[in-house]
Amino acid sequence: MNDESATASASQTLRQSAEELETASHLSSRKLQRQPPARVPGYHIRRCLGEGAYGSVWLAIERNTGKQVAIKFYSHRRGLDWSLLSREVEKLAVLYTCRDIVGLQGVGWDSDPPYYIMEYLDNGSLATRLERGPLPVVEAIRIVTSVAQALVHAHGCGILHCDLKPANVLLDKDHVPRLADFGQSRLSHEQETALGTLFFMAPEQADLHAVPDARWDVYALGALLYQTLVGEPPHRSANFEERMSTTASLEKRLVEYQQLLKNSPKPIHHRQVSGVDKRLAEIVDRCLEFDPARRFANAQAVLDALHDRAQALARRPMISLGIAGPAVLLLALVPIAFLATDNAVFQAEKLTSKLTLDSNLTAAKVLARSLATDIEDRRQFLITLANDELSSDDATVNGKHLRELIADAAGKPRESPERKALEGLLLEYKQFVDERRRKSDGTLDSSWFLTDATGVQLWRDPPDERTIGRNYAWRDYFHGRNVDYPRDQVPADIKPIREPHVSLPFRSTAEGQRLKVAITAPVFDEQRNVIGVLGRSIQLGDLLAEYKQTIQSSQLQTDQPIALVDVRNGKLLDHPWVTPATPNTPSPLEQLSESDLDKLVVDDSILRDFRELVQRVAQHDERVTQHDEVGGLDRQVKYWDPVGHIEPEFNDLWLASAWPVEGTDWVTIVQVRKSEARQPVQDLRNGLVVYGLWALVVCAGLIAVMWYFVLRAMANGRST
Repeated sequence: MNDESATASASQTLRQSAEELETASHLSSRKLQRQPPARVPGYHIRRCLGEGAYGSVWLAIERNTGKQVAIKFYSHRRGLDWSLLSREVEKLAVLYTCRDIVGLQGVGWDSDPPYYIMEYLDNGSLATRLERGPLPVVEAIRIVTSVAQALVHAHGCGILHCDLKPANVLLDKDHVPRLADFGQSRLSHEQETALGTLFFMAPEQADLHAVPDARWDVYALGALLYQTLVGEPPHRSANFEERMSTTASLEKRLVEYQQLLKNSPKPIHHRQVSGVDKRLAEIVDRCLEFDPARRFANAQAVLDALHDRAQALARRPMISLGIAGPAVLLLALVPIAFLATDNAVFQAEKLTSKLTLDSNLTAAKVLARSLATDIEDRRQFLITLANDELSSDDATVNGKHLRELIADAAGKPRESPERKALEGLLLEYKQFVDERRRKSDGTLDSSWFLTDATGVQLWRDPPDERTIGRNYAWRDYFHGRNVDYPRDQVPADIKPIREPHVSLPFRSTAEGQRLKVAITAPVFDEQRNVIGVLGRSIQLGDLLAEYKQTIQSSQLQTDQPIALVDVRNGKLLDHPWVTPATPNTPSPLEQLSESDLDKLVVDDSILRDFRELVQRVAQHDERVTQHDEVGGLDRQVKYWDPVGHIEPEFNDLWLASAWPVEGTDWVTIVQVRKSEARQPVQDLRNGLVVYGLWALVVCAGLIAVMWYFVLRAMANGRST
């Protein structure tokens, strides 16, 4: 016994009559007695520890041993049920061997007033400790486990405590809990009711006709555990306590209490405490079940549940290690497997990209040679015609050659015989060339034209009144400076070309703004003065018309997009997207604004590589074909198609092989989507990943099955 517990049990426990409640209230308000009620042989009484409804508790010293004890005197005879003294003493006498219950050391039946002597515990009651706040989870479980052991011992002796609460749990000098105050206890076969303390009393116990049941102590044990974890008992509220204080009738107070427990939601605050695991929360919940049938059957069942939880927690590190060990091993293998897979995929992608680029480079070279041959053929015919070297009987008109007819037509009106003679010869030239190209299945020129030395167009076929007579000195095909000047800003020093020239792409004013390139050659007089510029134009989209035939004749097959780029300005000359879907329909290029056309330019870094490629190939530099890695000047591994700026279909990363067209500033490009080239490798990688994941799943499943049987064997071992 201790100072605090002497009065606490009487102040909150619901007694069996209003008279007794009144007596307890009166006595608890009195000052503690200054003199002990009686002398106890062999003991020196020191001071009063507390006073309750039926008497007082005093601290005493055993004279022979000097050991401190607590002596409880039953000194208040008014309304006193003397059976309480004999009941508590009898219970303590039966339970004196239990170390978890306060020990009985002596009884003075014949004394006036009677008394009994019990252990004195230094650290007060659990209720006093809980005034400072809840306990750590481990400490709470330790105390409740000891209390449960005390209840098991008591129940085993046929004794039900019936008033378990923190005030009735005392702590010794080592803070070991001891169960005390068996004044409300009942034998298991007794039919007499016993009221407990609010918020610790089971709902069915709050009945003046209730029969004692071991599950009353189970509910109180759950409430005790709840308070040690949370800091206050379940269901307690200031409003309810105030309402109870204004209810005079004991029966009404009991009904109010039962309704509170029935209608209130289940307590949950213990689940929010850090360190409270699911098992512990479920133990508390089951102890506090409103329906006694759903509670633990007795204190032993609660103790078993706490023991099982402790064993489960103790096994958790071993189980965790047993599960985590193989899992860590598997997880350690995962990055190794992924690294190996990624490395294999990288090497496979590298090899695949190299093979794709090599294959496409071969096709690009075939295409470049085909275009170079075609452009050279067109250029040589212009040179032959411009130099009057065509060995044909029809190469003159009235015995005069081209240069003579140009000189005769200078300054003459279009209707003059001189102009007609010139136009007739040029038309014969064009028809001769067209027929020759038809026989070789070549594409025909879009147009032929002739300008004088100042840039004025003298002739065009097909004829167009909008162009004949206009000055085209601003065009690149006239001056060869690789730029088209604004029509009204032609430099004063502009001069016609003196060498054959392949122009920049331009919009034709005669053919609905179609994009074209022109091949031109100068016409000289006897003194090597330029007297005219003879040209033939080709519509963009027709430049690669013979590609498939050329590739097929070379026994090379490819369905990849092919393109043509002018490295002087990086603009596209040809591309699958610019080729009309059907003959005689406008190209998509012709429908673009100038701002959109300016977007059809390869990236600067790629353009620099293409220019260097053209230069090295022209110089027969062997470094072009020496590659330490996959990429190079002629093999671009990160090529962005300029058409992607306009057409989403081409907005992708490509592998592009390029090769210069000899005699021009053009580069042929054969490209393939990088994703398509890598797809077989990605399929392989995905397959390896899937197999790897399945392997992990199978290994994890085997580990799970193994642990299932291990845990089952451990459970069977515990049950036996």
